[in-house]
Amino acid sequence: MRITQGCFSFLPDLDDVQIAKQVEYCLENGWAIGIEHTDDPHPRNTYWEMWGNPMFDLRDAKGVMMELDDCRKLHGDDYIRLCAFEDERGIESVKMSFIVNRPAKEPRITMTRSDYVDRAQKYAWQVNR
Repeated sequence: MRITQGCFSFLPDLDDVQIAKQVEYCLENGWAIGIEHTDDPHPRNTYWEMWGNPMFDLRDAKGVMMELDDCRKLHGDDYIRLCAFEDERGIESVKMSFIVNRPAKEPRITMTRSDYVDRAQKYAWQVNR
């Protein structure tokens, strides 16, 4: 099962040239870029590890790509995503986020549904590595 989170999640993986183009788009809009990684791709896991600090004053896509390469060297078998933040109103809000790295073997997430009291249904998730 392919993990689908963020923008472009149903498209084939972006190569580095395409990732750099998206980073340029984000920087042109004045958004800060952050890099995050995790080995737990569960849909409810919203807290991924930050790779350094968000790059608030960076204006060159090459700097982001260098940081991404460094992150891939240490966490190449994790999910890595880029997040673009806007701070226009004094709060950081995510404008765009997309996965830029996947492990060689993705875990499988299975869902089981069971009937409960008064026709209610419960769902259970299991990650199989």
